[in-house]
Amino acid sequence: MTKYVINGGKPLHGEVEISGAKNAAVAILPAALLVDGVCRIENVPNISDVTLILGILKDLGANVRIINKTTVELDCSKVNKQNVPYELARQIRASYYLIGALLGRFGKAEVPPPGGCDLGVRPIDQHLKGFSALGSEIQIENGYIYAVAPQGRLQGAPVYLDVVSVGATMNIMLAATLADGMTIIEPAAKEPHIVDLANFLNSMGADIMGAGTDVIKIRGVKKLHGGSYSIIPDQIEAGTFMTAVAAAGGEVRINNIIPKHMDCITAKLVEMGVQVEEDGDALIVRRTGKLTRTNVKTMPYPGFPTDMHSQIAVALCLAEGTSIITEGIWDNRWRYVDELRRMGANIQVDGKVAVVEGVKQLTGAPVCATDLRAGAAMVVAGLAASGTTEIEQIHYIERGYDNIVEKLSKLGADIQEKKIMEEDWRTSAG
Repeated sequence: MTKYVINGGKPLHGEVEISGAKNAAVAILPAALLVDGVCRIENVPNISDVTLILGILKDLGANVRIINKTTVELDCSKVNKQNVPYELARQIRASYYLIGALLGRFGKAEVPPPGGCDLGVRPIDQHLKGFSALGSEIQIENGYIYAVAPQGRLQGAPVYLDVVSVGATMNIMLAATLADGMTIIEPAAKEPHIVDLANFLNSMGADIMGAGTDVIKIRGVKKLHGGSYSIIPDQIEAGTFMTAVAAAGGEVRINNIIPKHMDCITAKLVEMGVQVEEDGDALIVRRTGKLTRTNVKTMPYPGFPTDMHSQIAVALCLAEGTSIITEGIWDNRWRYVDELRRMGANIQVDGKVAVVEGVKQLTGAPVCATDLRAGAAMVVAGLAASGTTEIEQIHYIERGYDNIVEKLSKLGADIQEKKIMEEDWRTSAG
C-alpha cells in the first residue's frame, strides 16, 4: 500500500504532456473484440483501468502485444469466450462495454455488473433497454448479466433513451456495429470520447454517422477489419492540470490537447481570473493574482463536465467570495467535501448544491481519495496548501491518471509516492 506525500505551497512552472483519454480508451479497447484482424491502438494511457481491460481481453483469448508505453496491438480474431471473469470486471466501471462488444460479435455475453468508484446509484438500465431494442434477451442471475440474441445476431432498430447517457450511447454503438440493419440512438450523448469511439470503429470499417450530435445512426456491417488508430487526448487530465495551476499559481504549458474540448473548463477558469492562452494544440495557463468567485453547474457536454467538479471545487475554496456548485449528474460527488474540510475548506452541502466560502489558505492534512476525481482534487488541494498533505487510497487516482507524480514533479511540485507502514495503515483503517 502506498500514499502520496505533498509539501505544498509551491507554484507550478513548465510544460506537461497530456496522455490519451481514459474515457475513450476503456471503450475503444473492448471495441477491438468486434474487429477481425489486428488493431494497433496508439496514445493509450498507462493507467490501472487500461491494465484491467487488457487483462480481461487476454482472459477471453485475445492476443495482446504491448509495443511501448502508449501503444498496444490487439488481435481478437481467435476469441471464443463470452464469459468475463467476475473478479476483474467488478474492479472497473467500464466493464459494461464488454456486454455491447461481446453481444455485437457473438450474439451472447455473460458479464458481471460493473464496479469502479461509488458515485451513488448508477444503473445501467438504459444500456439494457438498448440491447433489448436490438433483439437481445436479458437476465440477471447469480451476479451476472446474461444477454443473448435469439437469432444469433442483433437486429438494427430505433433506440429511444429516457435520459442522455454517455455509457449507454457508447455501449449501444458497440452492439449495433455488426447488427443487421440500421440502429438510431436518440437522444445520444455528445462527449468527445463518443466521437472518438465512432471514429475508431469507422476506421475499422463500421458505418456510424452523427456522433457528436443528439442523433447517431449506425448501419450494421458484416465485419470489421484491422488497422491503426490514435486515441484523443484526455480532456479531464488536462482540466485537472489547469485547475492545479489555478489553485497553486504559476504558469504551465499544457501540450497534446484539443483546445475545443477544453472550452467548457477554460471559460470557468477565465471567469475566476486565470489567464488561458491557446497555442496550436497547447494551452498556456497562468495564475498570478487572486481568484474570484463563480458558479458552476455540471452538465452533459458541451457543458461543464461532472468529472471536473471536485477539482474546480478546490480552486473555488481559495477564491474570494461565495461560489455555488450544482452537481447535475451524480449523487455522491460530494464525498470529497469532508476531506477538504480537514484542510480548512468552508463548504456546506444541501442536496445537489454546495455553497463554497473562499478561505485565504488551505493547510496540509492526512486525507483519502474517495473516488478517482475526488482523489485528483486531493492532489490539487495538496499542491495549493501550506504544509504537508498525505493522500491514501491512491489506487483510485491511478485508475485515471498516467504518471501523475512524475508529471507534477517536472513542474516543480514536491510530491512523492511512499509506502504505508503496517502500523500506519492500521491507524488510518481504525
